Amino acid sequence: MKRLLLFAAALLATSVPALATDLGVSLSVGQPGFYGRIDIGGYPPPQLVYPQPIYLERVPPGRPPVYLHVPPGHAKHWGKHCRAYNACGERVYFVNANWYQRAYVPHYQRVRYPGREDGRYDYREYRRKDGHHQSRDDYRRNPGYDRRGGNYDGDRGHGR
Repeated sequence: MKRLLLFAAALLATSVPALATDLGVSLSVGQPGFYGRIDIGGYPPPQLVYPQPIYLERVPPGRPPVYLHVPPGHAKHWGKHCRAYNACGERVYFVNANWYQRAYVPHYQRVRYPGREDGRYDYREYRRKDGHHQSRDDYRRNPGYDRRGGNYDGDRGHGR
């Protein structure tokens, strides 16, 4: 009985982490909840949390600093969190969260997704060559018209 219990416990301990590996979340720059490195080139000058860069290890001269958007407690206790951002051996500037949300994200979205000022980035456009808007509902309004271009009498071909 003891062996069976040990075997079941070992089996459970090895199967639970295997199930947890299927879980994943994908966030990118400009989305709510994103924290990490940001590229400052071509963007408005950042507002910084600290005026001087923070570094924990000796950094070779000439290496450019890294700009990070981090949760509030991470900048204060940087030695504890630097490994999560792969930035322990870097000079790090922490950008202000308000600047990130109000200046960086809108500029990033304008550069990345040009032509949409309303913030919606939907690429499904139903436009005909003559400029008239055609949506999926247009097919439903005409009961005698099939999406494939032909007429039908209500028979969908089932049972033939």
